[in-house]
Amino acid sequence: MNIKMHSIRFDADQKLVEFVNTKVKKLPNVYDDILGAEVFLRLDKDTSDRENKLVEIKLDVKGQTVFAKKQCKTFEEATDLSVDALKRQLVKRKEKFRQK
Repeated sequence: MNIKMHSIRFDADQKLVEFVNTKVKKLPNVYDDILGAEVFLRLDKDTSDRENKLVEIKLDVKGQTVFAKKQCKTFEEATDLSVDALKRQLVKRKEKFRQK
């Protein structure tokens, strides 16, 4: 699976990039037909509280795009929540196709 990583308004360190890659690479264990992933890491400057880390993950799945977006205090927490949301969507999709 091809993973494209974009960090917007900051430079992501190698440790963060490896963490996100590790989490996203586990998604094909849930659903086989994932062609690629695009990850956006953003710093949201408009929030007054410190929950300004935003993670968006877009998966290219055969015939469709699956998307999750989460905002938290850390990129790691937002990544975990995004990946969990994607897993739920992929499981639903898999069950839907099994019923057909």
